[in-house]
Amino acid sequence: MNVNQSVIEQEKAGEKQYSYLNLGPTHPATHGIFQNVLKMDGEIIVEAEPTIGYIHRAFEKLAERRPFYQITPLTDRMNYCSSPINNMGWHMTVEKLLNIEIPKRVQYLRVIIMELSRISDHIICNTIIGQDTGATTGFLYLFQMRERIYEIFEEICGARLTTNIGRIGGLERDIPQKAWEKIDKFLIDFPIAFQEFSNLLERNRIFMDRTINCGPISAERALSYSFSGPNLRAAGVDYDVRVMTPYSSYEEFDFIIPVGTNGDTYDRFMVRQEEMWQSLSIIKQAIEKVKKEPAGIYSARVPEFCLPPKEEVYNDMEALIYHFKIVMGETEIPKGEVYHCVEGGNGELGFYLISDGGRTPFRLQFRRPCFIYYQAYPEMIKGSMLSDAVITMSSMNVIAGELDA
Repeated sequence: MNVNQSVIEQEKAGEKQYSYLNLGPTHPATHGIFQNVLKMDGEIIVEAEPTIGYIHRAFEKLAERRPFYQITPLTDRMNYCSSPINNMGWHMTVEKLLNIEIPKRVQYLRVIIMELSRISDHIICNTIIGQDTGATTGFLYLFQMRERIYEIFEEICGARLTTNIGRIGGLERDIPQKAWEKIDKFLIDFPIAFQEFSNLLERNRIFMDRTINCGPISAERALSYSFSGPNLRAAGVDYDVRVMTPYSSYEEFDFIIPVGTNGDTYDRFMVRQEEMWQSLSIIKQAIEKVKKEPAGIYSARVPEFCLPPKEEVYNDMEALIYHFKIVMGETEIPKGEVYHCVEGGNGELGFYLISDGGRTPFRLQFRRPCFIYYQAYPEMIKGSMLSDAVITMSSMNVIAGELDA
């Protein structure tokens, strides 16, 4: 029986006809690697079946074949929209295993870098939500501020996107004066540009009609899926790793946790909007705290695990020996099992590390937040229009490199 005969027979039997559509992996919104097989009733999504793995790069297994300090570039390539947070999270995990005490100034410097990264991450997510609703102006305009953040990272470490920023024990070098000048300029210019972006979309009737009740999820369902980050807070749960299990002296900072009510696209957008204001406040507080600490401290002086400065390597035999041992993976790593998590740009980013005392991890697992919440995507778009599926995906901040790590 051919297809047409089958359809005629089903129509005679009174069975409803559905069509099937591939949303991705070639769709621009799916980054070329997400496939969603949608069962459609006209333009209404009846069911959705996601497929992932098109870009899987086996980061965890690669990490288990590398010395601890060489794993940082792998973390860069997960959520590459805020890679310094990934870097810092990994460094803190190893420091927890090694029981290294980090100087206060270094902790504050890390906070500044991580909050700049959070703003960069949220800029990308929220401007793309606007872009997917047809508002291109805000996307192009606010990306200038994202470029400013990348220029700051470039001054600090020489890289922009995949930064490899920092080292186990702290930073590779102190933040240079030119970077401080660019941070001060950013703190002046960003609030002006960001307020204009907020005025463009937050109370825009077209934008609100497109995003309110689009892709909602309840607090109970979000918790059952193990949501975290802005997606969980948008559903009304005030969970933030920086507050619940503070790290890098976050307990010393004064900031609020914005929460939503409906868990829809508009709430996710608004939570990230407020978080950017809060990140600005945290950066300003951190700068004031840095000023009160002794200048020039940028790393915990633990020569067995922290690469010495280059000038010392060139002129001091002991520093050269430590440099050689660290690079060649000859330092003794204690046995242990640790888990450490940080508040990433899109949720709780965790590192579960098992060491057997060897030069490389015995086992390392990344808790990638979007790998977890993407499982809820079929439920969130069920019953919605096809056009809503794209906006919902954008508002979840699904990062391809992290999902398939």
